[in-house]
Amino acid sequence: MAHVRYFAAAEEFAGRADEVRPETDLGALRSALTADYPQLGRILPRCAVLVDGRRADDGEPLGADALVDVLPPFAGG
Repeated sequence: MAHVRYFAAAEEFAGRADEVRPETDLGALRSALTADYPQLGRILPRCAVLVDGRRADDGEPLGADALVDVLPPFAGG
């Protein structure tokens, strides 16, 4: 099962900092997160989603020890 970490607004909208998820690929994970956390689903398309530290496409498999980070857009200056 993949370990998912949420940062900034993603953490607020998911209502948690992290969790373990059963989905086996990134596309299924995105769909499940949108269904489970509708507020997160609103910003998820704009979030950077990293699997084991790198950007990945929806077809990316999520192994049992995968680390997924959900990073919303940040403003800075």
